[in-house]
Order: sequence, then C-alpha cells, then structure tokens
Amino acid sequence: MHRIAVIGASGYTGVELLRLLALHPAVKLVCITSRQSAGQPVSAVFPSLRGCLDLDFEDVDPPSLAGRADLVFTAVPHQAAMGMIPPLLDAGCRVVDLSADFRLRDVAVYQDWYQEHTAPTLLAESIYGLPELYRAQIPKARLVANPGCYPTSVALALTPMLRHQLIDPATIIIDSKSGTSGAGRVAKVDSLYCEVNEGFKAYGLPRHRHTPEIEQTLSDQAGHPVVVSFTPHLVPANRGILSTCYASLVAGMSRDELLTLYREEYADEPFIRILPAGQLPNISQVRGSNFCDIGLEVDGRTGRVIVVAAIDNLVKGAAGQAVQNMNLMLGLPEQTGLLAPPLLP
Repeated sequence: MHRIAVIGASGYTGVELLRLLALHPAVKLVCITSRQSAGQPVSAVFPSLRGCLDLDFEDVDPPSLAGRADLVFTAVPHQAAMGMIPPLLDAGCRVVDLSADFRLRDVAVYQDWYQEHTAPTLLAESIYGLPELYRAQIPKARLVANPGCYPTSVALALTPMLRHQLIDPATIIIDSKSGTSGAGRVAKVDSLYCEVNEGFKAYGLPRHRHTPEIEQTLSDQAGHPVVVSFTPHLVPANRGILSTCYASLVAGMSRDELLTLYREEYADEPFIRILPAGQLPNISQVRGSNFCDIGLEVDGRTGRVIVVAAIDNLVKGAAGQAVQNMNLMLGLPEQTGLLAPPLLP
C-alpha cells in the first residue's frame, strides 16, 4: 500500500480528496492536516465521512512527513504551496500540488498574474498534470501541478481542433460558468447563499488568473502562441463547470465530421465522453464524477464552431484529476478509485 498525506484537507477540495482516497484500493491515508481543525477527528469536521475514514487532523511541518508518506497532496492556497513544497521534495516525498503555484512555466508570467514566486527553480521541473495531454511526462515526475478547473474544461474542449489547425486561434472566445464551491470553503460575502441564490454574474474581468494557464496549454497544443478572451461566471449551483468555447473554422467541416474527429482523438481516454450529435453537456450529468462531457455544434451561418464541455469542478477539476495523476505517478491503473458514475440530481 502506498502511503498518502493530504496537506490542507479541510476545504472542499480537501474533503473531496479524502472521499476518493478513503476507498482507494491501493493507497493508505496516513496523515491529513488542517491548522484550524488540528486534533479533531475527521468525522467531527466532515460527518459525511463517518465510518469511512478514522483519522484525526494534524498540524505538522512538511519535513516531518519524511518517512511517513510516499506522496503528498498539497491542497492549500496559492503562495502557501510554494513555501511548503521544496522541503517536501527535499524530504523525499513526491507531490501533487492543487494550487496554481507551479502550473505556469514562466516566472514573469506567474508574478504578473499572482505574486512573487519564492521557488522559481521548480517551475522548470514541475509537470502540468492534465493526463489526457501530458500523460507521458507524469509517471516519473517528483512534482505535478494539478490544473485549474476552468483550464481543464477549456483545454479538453479545444485541443482536437487546435492540433489539426481547424480553427483560427485568434477568434477563440471562452464563456465559462462555475458553481459556488469553486470559491472555496472560507466564508465570503460574495458566496453567501443570499448573495448567490437567484443570481448570475460575470467576475474576474478582464484578467482572471486562469487566463495565462489556459493560454499556455492551448499554445502547447497549437504549436504557437494563443491569446484568448475568457469570461467566467458564477451560477447558483454547488458544483460544476460549463465552458462554451467559440471559434471561427478555417475549413468547412460539418458537425458530424468534427464529432468523428473528437471520438478518434479521445478514443483511449476513459474520462472523456463525446456526446452524440444533437446533445450538449449538462453539469448535472457529471456531478461527483471524474468525467468530462463534450458536445459541439457548427453554425453554418457564421462559420463558427461552438464546443461545450462540462466537468465537476471538485473532481475532474481538482481532486479526481489529482488522484488520476497520483495513479500515474505510482504506476497504478489510471482509473483506479475513479470509476464511480455521476450522481443523479
């Protein structure tokens, strides 16, 4: 059994990791940390896990995990991760980081969109953990940067057409919606029930922090720099990401031809489901799962293609994808512990 620790296990992403890892057949959770919940049993903080996980939250220094854990998930905020990951690596632990601290390769870009980076030398070593696109690099990595939820949905939606040069990258417009759990478990006025219920708003304009991550990944797939217009929205739902991506076609392809291409590109991907012609994704149909559902339409009047992708922001957009990366790093079958179907509404 591989020994696993989760640092920052008291947030929404943290508890989703605990839920998935508690029943994973090939790993053993040996340490879960939370400063504010230290000393409390997990069932006191998350009653949903009663009977599934018998551990107490700890408050430990990262180096103390040396010898205790083989792999560590860091589910902590941006900037906090960059301070604790170097000592974890020095202690011999492998790390899957769920913050944004090691996703961007260019330190100048990171510092422009986030803050000063205190461990820039690790950016060159970190592997971007989107298995469908970077699988070959993940198994031997010491440090995997788990992608953001918006960038995951967008990259999977647009990659086949960018690889085959079927769209004009300069025309890409991305319209994404997220459930409120994407804002985290900390109490904030903007995410209170009365502020969100019956509301629907755009936010983070014009410089949402996921923009450079989206552009970095799309540029990799296109083979040249890609700049996009990205607008995220907050919707009154607990979970889910729905990204609607628009672009002008450079070749006259039909919807059925594009769907055939997508099915071929993702034929061996267990967590990508290409929907039949005439059907489009719904966040309720991926809830609680590691699936990404993709559907598309071609607007012959405007010459544009519209691709829609849906994921659960806490699973394929965070914890599930992190477990997918862990499986690859540990030499386990990639689907291990992740085959539960979506929850019905």
